[in-house]
Amino acid sequence: MSEVNQPPVSDAQKSRLPQALRQPLLDSSEAAAMLKIHPRTLQRLIHRGKIHAVQVGKLWRFKVSVIEAWMDR
Repeated sequence: MSEVNQPPVSDAQKSRLPQALRQPLLDSSEAAAMLKIHPRTLQRLIHRGKIHAVQVGKLWRFKVSVIEAWMDR
């Protein structure tokens, strides 16, 4: 079901969502800027399995917590 057909989520409902679902997703340039690397380098890390990302069509999306965890390692 598409998001267009779903009712809006209230603030009370948002607080009941798991933390992983409340995180905004970063695009490749935002995540690369956070890591201070080139976006192409970030894509290489994805393909090598070093950083977890979600592919939406041709685009990659990253959870902030995943990027922060990778930086902490």
